[in-house]
Amino acid sequence: MVDSRATTLERSEIEERIPHRPPFLFVDRVVELGEETIVTEWRVPPDAAFFEGHYPGNPITPGVLLCEFAVQSAAVLVKSAATDPSPDDAVPVLTRIGDARFRRMVRPGDTVRAEARIVEREGGARRVRARVLSAEGEAVARLEFTVLLAREEP
Repeated sequence: MVDSRATTLERSEIEERIPHRPPFLFVDRVVELGEETIVTEWRVPPDAAFFEGHYPGNPITPGVLLCEFAVQSAAVLVKSAATDPSPDDAVPVLTRIGDARFRRMVRPGDTVRAEARIVEREGGARRVRARVLSAEGEAVARLEFTVLLAREEP
């Protein structure tokens, strides 16, 4: 999925690009990063607080958090694009989400992988297609969304 100029990023480099921080930073590692595509990983913490109330006794990761993981991955991609630089004070924010489909449950301690690709650019907006996969490569979710580079407010 990623082009031949791909690179990887560790957690500190991810935090340089997006404003999210634990416990709401879901991108643990960037496996591959190209100009138009990114592949990331998230190990879902087995002791995450949301499991206490989301299907108690049979915990599953909320679908909205799987979507957030994909969006955060795309935000790292948008802030990393060398051919499409953004101002330092611009932050990627979600403006639209659609066609989200879920195929498989994600349990505490599972590792998931997001693959995201920019499919359209218009001004500061980036339309993205993403999919989330299990560690075994099985489809977990797919979605389309738009990320906008917005000026950070004080």
